[in-house]
Amino acid sequence: MRTDVFALRHIGIREEDLPQMLKTIDVNSVDQLITETIPDDIRLAKPLALDTPMSEHEYLSHIQNLSEKNKVFKSYIGLGYHESITPSVIKRNILENAGWYTAYTPYQAEIAQGRLEALFNFQTVIAELTGMELANASLLDESTAAAEAMTMLFDVRSRDQKKNKVLKFFVSDEILPQTLSLLKTRSAPLEIELVIGKHESFAFGDDYFGALLQYPGKHGQIHDYASFVANASEKNIKVAVAADILSLALLTPPGEFGADVVVGTTQRFGIPLGYGGPHAAFFATREEYKRSIPGRIIGLTKDTDGKPALRMALQTREQHIKRDKATSNICTAQVLLAVMAGMYAVYHGPKGLKYIANKVHSSAVTLVDSLEKLGLYQTNTSYFDTICIKADSSKIRPIAEKHEVNFLYVDKDTVSIALNEATSLKDLQSIVNIFAEAIGKETITIKSLLPNSLLENKLGRTSKFLKNSVFNSYHSETELMRYIKKLERKDLALNHSMISLGSCTMKLNAASEMLPLSLARWGNIHPFVPIDQAEGYQIILKELEKDLNIITGFAGTSLQPNSGAQGEFAGLMVIRAYQESRGEGHRNICLIPASAHGTNPASAVMAGMKVVVTKTDENGNIDVTDLAEKANLYKDNLSALMVTYPSTHGVFESSIKEITKLIHDNGGQVYMDGANMNAQVGLTNPATIGADVCHLNLHKTFAIPHGGGGPGVGPICVAEQLVPFLPGNPVIQTGGNKAITAISAAPWGSSLVCLISYGYIKMLGENGLTQSTKTAILNANYIKNKLSGKFEVLYTGERGRAAHEMIIDCRPFKENGIEVTDIAKRLMDYGFHAPTVSFPVAGTLMIEPTESESLAELDKFCNAMLSIREEIDVASAEDTNNALKNSPHTLEMITNDQWDFPYSRQQAAFPLPYLMENKFWPSVRRVDDTYGDRNLICTCAPIEAYVEA
Repeated sequence: MRTDVFALRHIGIREEDLPQMLKTIDVNSVDQLITETIPDDIRLAKPLALDTPMSEHEYLSHIQNLSEKNKVFKSYIGLGYHESITPSVIKRNILENAGWYTAYTPYQAEIAQGRLEALFNFQTVIAELTGMELANASLLDESTAAAEAMTMLFDVRSRDQKKNKVLKFFVSDEILPQTLSLLKTRSAPLEIELVIGKHESFAFGDDYFGALLQYPGKHGQIHDYASFVANASEKNIKVAVAADILSLALLTPPGEFGADVVVGTTQRFGIPLGYGGPHAAFFATREEYKRSIPGRIIGLTKDTDGKPALRMALQTREQHIKRDKATSNICTAQVLLAVMAGMYAVYHGPKGLKYIANKVHSSAVTLVDSLEKLGLYQTNTSYFDTICIKADSSKIRPIAEKHEVNFLYVDKDTVSIALNEATSLKDLQSIVNIFAEAIGKETITIKSLLPNSLLENKLGRTSKFLKNSVFNSYHSETELMRYIKKLERKDLALNHSMISLGSCTMKLNAASEMLPLSLARWGNIHPFVPIDQAEGYQIILKELEKDLNIITGFAGTSLQPNSGAQGEFAGLMVIRAYQESRGEGHRNICLIPASAHGTNPASAVMAGMKVVVTKTDENGNIDVTDLAEKANLYKDNLSALMVTYPSTHGVFESSIKEITKLIHDNGGQVYMDGANMNAQVGLTNPATIGADVCHLNLHKTFAIPHGGGGPGVGPICVAEQLVPFLPGNPVIQTGGNKAITAISAAPWGSSLVCLISYGYIKMLGENGLTQSTKTAILNANYIKNKLSGKFEVLYTGERGRAAHEMIIDCRPFKENGIEVTDIAKRLMDYGFHAPTVSFPVAGTLMIEPTESESLAELDKFCNAMLSIREEIDVASAEDTNNALKNSPHTLEMITNDQWDFPYSRQQAAFPLPYLMENKFWPSVRRVDDTYGDRNLICTCAPIEAYVEA
């Protein structure tokens, strides 16, 4: 075996496994299988023109060399981004721990209690610091969270406001520039009218439904917003506040002066800058909006035994259920980063957070004192960490950059300086020295920090926060390390077993791809530094864009969208801008097949389009006749078709080129959902099938880990005519020459984790990528045939083959009293996470094994499924006291002196021999979803308060 070939480490199937697998599938070769799976007319004519693959050792040396091209200055730019200190215990035990970063979204609560508790902690931190009643489990970034606040307040307008078409939304001119840009993007399709101005002179009128304030303002000024909010409330204008999370340890929380929504980012709670992301945003609001709040909510419920258990609450808001009416989306979370931020608060506790906030503020006070002694004027009358100095920017900037320091140059006469947790006395002295040099005066020596003095009493926080024991117990590294490990043991992640989730591609996230994320020269770069300070990043981002262009066959790529759903929205907005440029702004019909991902109709509605659903035939394929009729019917207003390829049913539809031609002939553009790109890379591509734009899930096909439900990256790749409209940024120029406004806060979205996909492509190369795709299809068809005769596969291609995933029908088992949920829960007893449940067809399981799994693991999974099938056969609808209905079985059940079940403990917990040596124990019994939704508890008051006597 060649030890220097990364593909042999990434791909789980060995050469010697092929004869057995090919025999099971009944083909002579892998190439025969591919020929029978993918239509000939869309196969690529030649290999992808990618670089020669690197070995892991070569790649790690390469990425280290590239990092040294980055200039890591001390950045005091602010604008929502600050250097922070990641506690090493969190970095080592969460960020660098596969037990945390390879976990899936916690839909299966019984094997995700650790992650759920960490997110429960996060929600508590946000709710208590903001002074609100309810917080979600994170959003993507501060700017998208602010946009979500605007759209939620738009949705919850009063009946009269809707009737009278009240569309105005006030935005303070203190708002961050990237947030304003994103608000423009989101407001236009919904016909919301943004009015930007000074909150002090805002004329409250009946034609406004909401307002957005920044606290503190973009350049540091702290305003007392109490009277503004009170006046707004009188006019039924709801107010959202974008707040700095660290400042809320010292400032009056917005909930206490009447805010309806509070948003922001938790980046400064120990999360690296990473040239813009990923960072977990927060969203907090009133309980009355619980069914309208975007994103995930973790709630407390009980299990079968009545014991406390956590779960994702109010899941009926989800996009796969409500589709275009959804308020929550699988692609709106940054779970791994939220876990880290929450654990930062656990580690430091309320006293530690106050200490850090006081130190930051004292640093600002000390700096102002020294600069004023130099004769410089500071304009903010009240501030937390950011000050504005009146000085000649043209003199300050070259001296600052000579000393490797970045400030924010507001205008020619104003320099803004945002201090942070990592700012030391030495750093403060360096800043003072820069200004002294610029104005030709002798510097002022700083000997110690001055006490806080400029926070007015009426703005200071008096309420306590984080009183729960979890925030007051784990302040030594030993204790936090054990707490993190305790939670990790409750979660089933890829480091335990295969997670065969259809549509989610839970493949290997290789250690060599992940290691660079911990390097300071990648982590400590502010997204708004001058481009020449981020040369290493620029090389990687441009190379990644180029490689994705080659892989998709397209002409341009934007890495800005920081989730798959954001990619969908971005793609549609680019189509919209292109059509408007041609005088076709009236085109607003989006055709979406009934089999599409639930995100598709939701994204189309967000983009201001009217969704028209087209039929699927009895084989689950797009009904071409129905599509043709609707394309012709709406040809004058047809904007786009959204199509997933291969289909959500796991089939390469042979009519795809006919379908895309139909749309083009009727004046529309074709958007291809790239969720299933894992079955295309190297064999076909979106350009070849006739698409105009696609999004890619870098957190699926290109190996960025799911991290329990985020981080994600959803770049869009576009054909030549759409390149000019790729999204821009108001601070750093990016995108096309006719760029739409921002899709996410940072110029290149979640740049830090783009390193992972860059490494994935550079180490696999053309041959490795193509072999990965072939193996994914091989593995899926192997499972399909192994389960044949016991489980019915719902849809296949014309020659009986699956793509990289398949849907098995569990509805016939209802005759035995068994539901698909019972199979999902029973799989936990066998040590597996369930495949995707009831999507896209109710009562089914969608299985996707990926290319990274070994034959031994595939067989283990198949044996588990076949064993469950035998259990189904002996179950009956009349007697529900069986292993499936009682699953999952916990250690507490198995070791209890009392055993009142008609099957043995061994059958319950160890139904197959392999479990004896590697048993994963679910930490709770089956959770009660209904009870949790009826009794919504989303923050961690003492658990004892909710345990029934």
